[in-house]
Amino acid sequence: MKKSKAIVILLCILLLLLGVTYIDFYGVDGKGTGSASDISLGLDLAGGVSITYQVVGEEEPDPTEMSDTIAKLQKRVEHYSTEAIVYQEGSDRINIEIPGVSDANAILQELGKPGVLYFISETDDAGNVNYEYQSDKKAYVLNKTIEELQENGSIKLVGTDVLEAKAVTFNDNMNNSEIGVGLTMTPEGKEKFAEATSIAAKKGETLAIYYDGELISVAGVPKALTDGQATISPMESFEKAENLASTIRIGGLQLELEELHSKVVGAQLGVEAISTSLKAGAIGFVIVALLMIAVYFISGFVSVIALSLYVALVVLLIYGFDMTLTLSGIAGIILSIGMAVDANVIIFARIREELALGKTVSSAIKIGYEKALSAILDGNITTLIAAGVLLLLGPGTVKGFAQTLALGIGLSMFTALIVTKYVMLALYALGFQSEKWYGVGKEPKTFDFLGKKKLFFGISGALIAVGLLVMVVFKVQTGDMLNYSLEFRGGTATTVTFNESRTLEELNKEIVPVIEDVIGSAVQIQTVQDSNEVIFKTNSLDVETRDELNQVLAEKFAVDETLITSETISSTISSEMKSDTLLAVAVAIIGMLIYIRIRFKDIRFGVSSIVALLHDVLVVVAFYGVARVSVGNTFIACLLTIVGYSINATIVIFDRVRENMAEMKKKDKLEDVVNASITRTLSRSIFTSLTTLVMVATLYIFGVTSIRDFALPLMVGILCGGFSSVCLAGPVWMMLRDKFPPKPDED
Repeated sequence: MKKSKAIVILLCILLLLLGVTYIDFYGVDGKGTGSASDISLGLDLAGGVSITYQVVGEEEPDPTEMSDTIAKLQKRVEHYSTEAIVYQEGSDRINIEIPGVSDANAILQELGKPGVLYFISETDDAGNVNYEYQSDKKAYVLNKTIEELQENGSIKLVGTDVLEAKAVTFNDNMNNSEIGVGLTMTPEGKEKFAEATSIAAKKGETLAIYYDGELISVAGVPKALTDGQATISPMESFEKAENLASTIRIGGLQLELEELHSKVVGAQLGVEAISTSLKAGAIGFVIVALLMIAVYFISGFVSVIALSLYVALVVLLIYGFDMTLTLSGIAGIILSIGMAVDANVIIFARIREELALGKTVSSAIKIGYEKALSAILDGNITTLIAAGVLLLLGPGTVKGFAQTLALGIGLSMFTALIVTKYVMLALYALGFQSEKWYGVGKEPKTFDFLGKKKLFFGISGALIAVGLLVMVVFKVQTGDMLNYSLEFRGGTATTVTFNESRTLEELNKEIVPVIEDVIGSAVQIQTVQDSNEVIFKTNSLDVETRDELNQVLAEKFAVDETLITSETISSTISSEMKSDTLLAVAVAIIGMLIYIRIRFKDIRFGVSSIVALLHDVLVVVAFYGVARVSVGNTFIACLLTIVGYSINATIVIFDRVRENMAEMKKKDKLEDVVNASITRTLSRSIFTSLTTLVMVATLYIFGVTSIRDFALPLMVGILCGGFSSVCLAGPVWMMLRDKFPPKPDED
């Protein structure tokens, strides 16, 4: 590479870094649009809209119907944010909390009133007209009541027969573009719809959709529709099609709901949580940067440039993809900085190995990138498969995590394989050509990891066994193996009206400690905009504890007891979310196994990787149980992070085993090859674990309580991930290979 070209490359990358950083801070225009401050934040960081619906009717609703309605509403509000939550309040109320918005009326108007939706035939069996067009009202109007229509059989389908409704564009018979609403029926609805459209088509009649007191659509039926698919068209605009589709979706609920009240709620954690997390991230980044430069010299300096660009691009693309950022999301990004180091470390270690073999610096750089490529691709693709499956099958909060994970992986590969490569080549062309700038690797003494497998298995087995035993003891004593927070088990929401407005910081400092002394558990806070109301969410409180809490609040803070209300709330992590998460993780594991089988041509590598992964998850869950760390929303994010981290670390080692096996000679023993492979990648395993641990440790030291509950088990998971990849995965693979020898065509 010529010096002139090297200067151009460095200037381009520097300008890209400065440009993206400028946009992150100041946006793309004078108003700051597109800056980091425009990123959508979750309820914990920025608050949002809280809407409470009540079931229409005097009788107490059926619990199964309530559960089904909550599950369907959860799917629908994820249109606004993957972090939106829906939960039950009392016996007949449903609460929806949507982060990042402040106009409750706009949400209510778009979401619609969750009532009952009906598909009505134009005439009954006797030929009497059910609805007709009234020119003075410029609309179709029913001639009969809903009760009469139900009695004469004119209601052909209801909202629950519709599986999906969405705005669509399509070409008509004349190849003209049209806008409409596409409907997909449930299996039962498909049969009903086929019968209804068959009758309507034979009579030359229309079919109407009735919702919330009016006919929202009256459409002709040219033929019988037997496949469960239909399109309502033409629509005046895509926006009107979206509104109609939303109305049909919301009308498919089991219960009819009416709005009780809505309010704008403040952040649960406040600005302090953001500032402390960002402070932790900055400190961790500086420490990692210094470590990289100290260990890898000029290569480390190059990686710092790439990591800086990585962070700037992550912030920019989070806004660009309209992701909702929560506190665990910030922690995940900070964690990803540590993980992004991994690809650089793999490359730099390879370059040093080539220099130790006597290669020139230029050749070492070229060969180092070539040999590191497969390990980086295989490790990251397996994690991307997991992210993709979680994105498709996981519930809302898991999808948010998967988005951030996929984004981080894609950017880390770009910065490691492209940015660092060209910056390093440019610096080489500008004069950094001596080996002293890169460091020469030393041949490490091979350690007998396979020979120590009994010790390693014993340590792992003991940790898991002790952890599970302690969890069983807690189960007997308290009824729960884990210290579930109200997100998992539900609790009590106590609304208190103070005599004056109080900030979140004042509440955390003065009032929360008093409440925690009374109830003996953690408290979540939500302030209500333009009022003195504060909502305290706690674990379930009995009547006696509620009365005691009310008295304490009245005595110490002069609160009027008559203005204190308490409601039982359900968990925000429903059984559907749990089952969806488990299904997504199971499918992700199968997907990773298939990929590893194809790439490594040996299913034992995949099985060994999954064994190491499950070991890490079990140890971390046991740690949650023994240390009684609160199991809340971040619990799922923590375990998923460990899954991604563990599989990546293991694949890097197996990639080296595969490479060395291809170069084996007849006199070489496979055990020696495996031990040598683990030993040669040991420095990478230790250094990557160290840098990631530094990032998470800064979160633990400087973060708020909820972040510490995330960071502490994550540190345990990182240590476990490093241990299982180095000490367990190889021995397990060797045992499987001995137990199930490969066929001649596999070797």
